[in-house]
Amino acid sequence: MKNTRALALLALSILVGVLAVTMAVRLMNERSRVSTTDVVVAARDIALGSRIDSEMLKVVRWPAASQPTGVFHNESLLPGRVANTTFLAGEPILEAKLAAPGSKAGLSALIAPGTRAISVKVNEVVGVAGFALPGNYVDVLVHAEDERDRPFSRIVLERILVLAVAQQADRDETKPKIVNAVTLQVTPEEAEKLDLARGIGSLSLVLRNQVDTAPANTDGAQLADLAGNSAPAPAPVPVAAPAPVVAAAPAKAPVRQPVAKRPAVKKAPDAKSTPQEPKRPVYIDGVQVSE
Repeated sequence: MKNTRALALLALSILVGVLAVTMAVRLMNERSRVSTTDVVVAARDIALGSRIDSEMLKVVRWPAASQPTGVFHNESLLPGRVANTTFLAGEPILEAKLAAPGSKAGLSALIAPGTRAISVKVNEVVGVAGFALPGNYVDVLVHAEDERDRPFSRIVLERILVLAVAQQADRDETKPKIVNAVTLQVTPEEAEKLDLARGIGSLSLVLRNQVDTAPANTDGAQLADLAGNSAPAPAPVPVAAPAPVVAAAPAKAPVRQPVAKRPAVKKAPDAKSTPQEPKRPVYIDGVQVSE
């Protein structure tokens, strides 16, 4: 009885092992049957702005389902093209990372269509202590005086791409470099503003985050802002004076003309008046009462 049970367990173990091996072999066969295709990759590091030749390339087998968009399957199509970025060894060569066919090697191949490259003279302060490197984005400030000879500072250009520092355009460099010129990529309109700004004042570069695209929306800074006044006091609005009320002239009292006094008429003595007789004394009982 015991031997029968032991043999059954042994047979079961063998069966499970055979099934596991069968499944493993089947899985390996399925993986080996994954379709692949030829993809051109960099045989060694290719620097930014370099003209590609056949010695920089090689062809490798790449899973067809996971190949990047824009890869090359024939290396004969690439010699003479210019790299718009740095390729590391083993990295697929993509159409989006190459300059247009016929472009010459150098900085001109890195300028995006419709834009221009302009160089700005900088020093250690203006150049953000050497941290404004190729591939970074900066804002451009101008410090000048207005029409009343009052100093001001204002951002004139925002999110400008740094193409090169001095004569170097390598975007893989991370060490700060103190140089005397920085080349920026701008539109024609921005090139005009930048040229005018450096003619009326001094320029400064402000390093910004690579993914920050929000506009600054500032009004600039004036000398009064350094004294704590966030904004100049608004000019008082002139208040129109009320129209004068003309009072009606009081009616003049009628002027009374003086009445001429008539001269008193003196009556002429009556010439014919009879002279009065003298009164005679009155006597009562022999006594004189009146005259």
